[in-house]
Amino acid sequence: MIVWSELNVVMSSDSSVAATSSVDSAEDVELERTVGLLGALTIGVGTMIGAGIFVFPGLAAGTAGPAASASFAIGAVIALLVALPTSELATAMPKSGGGYYFISRGMGAVFGAVVGISLWLGLVFASAFYLVGLGEYAVASLAEAGVPVGGRTLVAPLGVVVGIGLTAMSIRGTENVESLQNVVVGVLLFLLSGFLAYGLLDAAGLFGATTVPETFAPQGYAPVLTTAALVFTSYLGFAQVATVAGEIEDPGRNLPLAMVGSVVLVGTFYVVTIFVATSALGSDVLAAAGETAIVEVAREFFGLPGAIAILIAGLLATLSSANASILSASRALYAVSRDRLVPTAAGRVNLRYGTPHVALALVGGPVVVLVATGQTELLAEVANFLHLVMYGLICIALVAIRRSDPDWYEPSFRTPGYPFVPILGAVSSFGLILFMQRSAQLIGLAVMIIALVWYGYYARDVRLKGVVDDE
Repeated sequence: MIVWSELNVVMSSDSSVAATSSVDSAEDVELERTVGLLGALTIGVGTMIGAGIFVFPGLAAGTAGPAASASFAIGAVIALLVALPTSELATAMPKSGGGYYFISRGMGAVFGAVVGISLWLGLVFASAFYLVGLGEYAVASLAEAGVPVGGRTLVAPLGVVVGIGLTAMSIRGTENVESLQNVVVGVLLFLLSGFLAYGLLDAAGLFGATTVPETFAPQGYAPVLTTAALVFTSYLGFAQVATVAGEIEDPGRNLPLAMVGSVVLVGTFYVVTIFVATSALGSDVLAAAGETAIVEVAREFFGLPGAIAILIAGLLATLSSANASILSASRALYAVSRDRLVPTAAGRVNLRYGTPHVALALVGGPVVVLVATGQTELLAEVANFLHLVMYGLICIALVAIRRSDPDWYEPSFRTPGYPFVPILGAVSSFGLILFMQRSAQLIGLAVMIIALVWYGYYARDVRLKGVVDDE
């Protein structure tokens, strides 16, 4: 039985947080809506634009050749199959928590608790991975510029310092996160647009040496699909916009535009990047370069300054991803706390800054500890696993809510092609899990089991005591 009365726990108050000089906290206040369309869009774009440009071109081209551009296009289509249902749910329930909130209202508290706790931990893992990547890009940029940095010894310390700084900035106001995100993503897109514009002209034969044409799919079309499963992780992030829906202005308009728009924009950048890279160096050279392939393309175009510029772009990409992920992780934990599925202290809001400072501390602290270890690659894959589970369940939740047709459900955006779009979104999301590393699958399942045990031990007991009405 779907418990619609649970809505009263979080939706009972629309009051804003008063601006005061007090540092006290409260558990019965809502977050302010301070994030505009541009800020929402840069959260989605800034979270996603990264691996598809700075890691995958060499790996994808080595597997699928120039047809890897089709792999990225397929990934974008699958992402849209999930972004459209998510947009509908978000306009009907524009509250913090995103996927957790939708699933708990559509499928019940058990599914919600598993997804909410898993989302919080998954975003902590992802944030740590991005910060380690930021340290690596910073060190690589200094090394390219001839600055002695002593190998990778600075990677973890740099990540730790930035992680602490981003957490502190988030505590002092969501508008600070939005401002940083707007600037970082703006500079990043400017650099990438210039790089890709030159690359397109080069591919057209206006610059550089003539390249030998390649067969579009030298290994056939089967690798195009397996490569699509690999690169889909580049699109995990658009749903972070829904996680902060409780702070977005005019959510009925801005949420769909931000989620769908970020997928389309990032997908376009990814497809063009593969086309430019394979045109410039060819698939074999890109495959040999591996994860540094795009740096070699920039070096081919602009020499050493180009290599440094693209490394700086990678640094900005990891910074924007970490910034958005720390914000989103705290809002997931905040929403779970407001539903009494974890201790309610995590949902307290700082009255001076209007932010869930306890939830942010419970995100920033573990992130910094993980960054200090430097071993975050596998945890990032686990985060991808947990995101795919959430995406599939979001699509199912939409179907469940539509079938029950509750009185309060009045979205301003409707998913086109219903019910085929959410069904395909669920099948695609769950299907891609099969292509992931076995270790990531096992750890991801373990995280979900731990969340389920927590629900049985703590949250279910709290509900039975009447803290949350279950009738």
